[in-house]
Amino acid sequence: MSDHPSNPFIRGYDGLSTQRLLAISYDDDCPLTYLPLHASQAHLPDNQIERFPCIFSDRFALITEGQLVPDALGAQCQRDGIVRTVVHALIAEEGGKSLHVGDTYSAEAACEVVRRLRFETGFYSRCWEISSAHVDANAHRFLVELADIDTPSTFLFIAFRIPYSPAIGVKLMATPWTDEHLRMAEGITARKLQQSHRRKGMPESLIKVLHLAALADVRILIFDSDAPTLEGLPLYDP
Repeated sequence: MSDHPSNPFIRGYDGLSTQRLLAISYDDDCPLTYLPLHASQAHLPDNQIERFPCIFSDRFALITEGQLVPDALGAQCQRDGIVRTVVHALIAEEGGKSLHVGDTYSAEAACEVVRRLRFETGFYSRCWEISSAHVDANAHRFLVELADIDTPSTFLFIAFRIPYSPAIGVKLMATPWTDEHLRMAEGITARKLQQSHRRKGMPESLIKVLHLAALADVRILIFDSDAPTLEGLPLYDP
């Protein structure tokens, strides 16, 4: 199962990073173009970039005033312009693709926004309570039976009862259940884990919910008939 934005358990942005970009004006009738500074000039502070003339290609820009530009690099740049400002872009990953989240105007501000947006294990709750209607009756019986025995460790989760409540809890282990993480932690892939769960008789409705939750790095999932439903998950008759 691949990480996909339709997963209702996913919260926040994944793979947040920052990138310094130059906002360059060139032709009067053209919008600003945004490009990174070439690695050879990455050491230049913002005050040696803004309002300075530059040359640029489709991939990078080079400041020309006060800087020595090697002929080989200069030959790759077909246009010249002026750096109007420097922005520090916030970049995230979504479905394996880069996503532009927004811009700030200093590296410090960008890092602070990343800190606030990033989901860091141990800092935010990874416990969810959802309606038990998101699994069918067979899945509920399956969890109840597991909660009354020692759940085999190969399941990569533990089912448990909530005292004085009909709710059933699940503690997920070795999350997130991505191929990369599972290979390192357990030597398996997400597909092989799903196949293992099916061989052990786990109902499909439970496989779907647990794998979506584990993919989003949820660690505790509680199924309760009194809990609200989660938009995006199937519902089953009680």
